[in-house]
Amino acid sequence: MTEPLRFPAEWEPQSAVLLAWPHAGTDWAERLDAVEETFVALVAAITRFEPVVVCVGDGDIEDHARARLSAARVDMARVRLAIVPYDDTWLRDTGPITLLAAGAAPARLLDFRFTGWGGKFEAGDDDQLVERLSGMGIFSNSVTQNIDFALEGGAIDTDGQGTLLSTWRCLGERHPDSDPETIGRQLADWLHQDRVLWLHHGYLEGDDTDAHVDTLARFAAVDAIVFQACDDPADSHYAELRAMAEEIAALRTADGQPYRLFPLPWPRPIHDPDGDRRLAASYANFLIVNGAVLVPAYGDPADDPAAAVLANAFPGREIVQVPCRPLIWQNGSLHCLTMQLPAGIMAE
Repeated sequence: MTEPLRFPAEWEPQSAVLLAWPHAGTDWAERLDAVEETFVALVAAITRFEPVVVCVGDGDIEDHARARLSAARVDMARVRLAIVPYDDTWLRDTGPITLLAAGAAPARLLDFRFTGWGGKFEAGDDDQLVERLSGMGIFSNSVTQNIDFALEGGAIDTDGQGTLLSTWRCLGERHPDSDPETIGRQLADWLHQDRVLWLHHGYLEGDDTDAHVDTLARFAAVDAIVFQACDDPADSHYAELRAMAEEIAALRTADGQPYRLFPLPWPRPIHDPDGDRRLAASYANFLIVNGAVLVPAYGDPADDPAAAVLANAFPGREIVQVPCRPLIWQNGSLHCLTMQLPAGIMAE
């Protein structure tokens, strides 16, 4: 008999976090020094709680990353560097989506097709990342399943108990010939979910992902949702994020109860240095690790209030702010950069 599979919530025990080091061959080239500072801070924060697997493009990048991390006194015993080609560093969307099996049965690493967010960017190496890492022995007690369907990890969020949250703006853009009911059935089948909750409102200006849910709304528990709010009626996001908040308030848990809601404060507009492009800053792009929640900080007055909201949403976990302003130049934040590997998935 086939062992049942389950898509774990991010707050469940993890063996490591996977990310990729920025280098001159990625889109970070123009601001590499500033972005590397953020990566050093991110790796330092994660290794306080669990190991990190850092993808590096070649031996020179490996040496450079090791030197930068060592100079910052990062615990290198908790860092594994893996040489593998990649196009970009957004591993939330190119890393494996892991389903856990009961007992000692192998986990399943789902390798969905990655199209560079609907063909916006080159993605040939990124689409092969899971298969290559698996071939290198990075993962343990697992099998890889390739699925010929465009889906990014940032487009979905689960409560670990059979409920998936996603945005139709994103999935509809990826699959314009389909509909929410059809794709909901497909996702429920592949991800072993009982139901899919769709959000039809919410977006961030400058976002290349077509409204990934991990920039907008996330489960904090089976009965709790944290979401990015906007309290400025003059802001261009106000109507859409208010409509999204109303959608979320109307959602119900699997047993029919309203969710406990945690609205996040809205940061002031941040633009690129030329001033012609607004950047996608969201506090919903936090990362949960063992015993802690890593929270984006943008040098904004809302940073501390956002951290306080997440402290209430995740009682008992340490809240660690990570400076992420350099990241939003490419319209992502720390959750977008990372993919957690559930407990038992990382090889020793």
